[in-house]
Amino acid sequence: MTQKEIGPYCRGCLVCNGKACGNQIPGPGAKGVGDTAIRNYEKWKEIRLRMDTICENKAVDTTYCLFGKTFQYPFFAGPVGAVNLHYGEKYDDNAYYEILVAACAQAGIAAFTGDGINPEVMKAAAAVIDRFAGLGIPTIKPWNADMVKEKLEYANACGAFAVAMDIDAAGLPFLKNLTPPAGSKTVKELSCIAQWAKVPFIIKGIMTTEGAYKAKEAGAAAIVVSNHGGRVLDQCQATAEVLPDIAEAVGDSMTILVDGGIRCGTDIFKALALGADGVLICRPFVTAVYSGGKEGVKELITRLGRELEDAMMMCGAHSLEEITKDMVV
Repeated sequence: MTQKEIGPYCRGCLVCNGKACGNQIPGPGAKGVGDTAIRNYEKWKEIRLRMDTICENKAVDTTYCLFGKTFQYPFFAGPVGAVNLHYGEKYDDNAYYEILVAACAQAGIAAFTGDGINPEVMKAAAAVIDRFAGLGIPTIKPWNADMVKEKLEYANACGAFAVAMDIDAAGLPFLKNLTPPAGSKTVKELSCIAQWAKVPFIIKGIMTTEGAYKAKEAGAAAIVVSNHGGRVLDQCQATAEVLPDIAEAVGDSMTILVDGGIRCGTDIFKALALGADGVLICRPFVTAVYSGGKEGVKELITRLGRELEDAMMMCGAHSLEEITKDMVV
């Protein structure tokens, strides 16, 4: 991948740790001084695995079931919007999701798709999800009620097996001054959206146990522990720091996903050990698309899967259910 392909902001670093791009927006950077994205990455690296190979020697099973769909691995491509603005003009959102959704479905996982002011983004994402038997999760911004209903029509028509709202996007500048107002939602408003969705509703952007309880009250089938990659609040806690408490609070009653700085299979293992059911990975999928198209995405998925399998085998977990919190420290 050349710098020309990825654009002027993302450096295409070997390790996507948020340091080179810092607070550069447009670009993949974070808000303010840019430290939340960096903290997301670094907190996963502080957690260590506890190796134990005195166990039965048998194959590792990484398959994961979400809302009745079985996937090869417990990770998904996260939603990214305005890729041509933040990562370069090689792709627009439509072309990006044409590649991403197809490659993920063919490799045995699913992609969350993004949203934007341009309605064609949601339409294009829904169209490609439809072609792959609903194996994608449209993610809608917290618009006003009429706009949310309009976006949900695309999601429902394409047969998507779930739909999400990234409620943390309330901190994005382009939502702040819209008329009618867009942004934060009450429990009552989210409850209405969950009913409109007609499929399992996922609320992305939960960073406290209080927020998790409110999402549960609103009828969410799942939450994503996320701070929007550090792009909406400076000096925020890392997702790895808040995940254990949130998992303990609501993990028995709803599905918990997590994102933010997850870069390798061992990070995925750590997230599962801390209480997540699955993870979302965002920025690495962007660079995979820009550098190698569908083959780049497939290669990334294969690498992550192999790293997860290796971590499971070396820690004595032969299925996802066998991964426990005492396997990390």
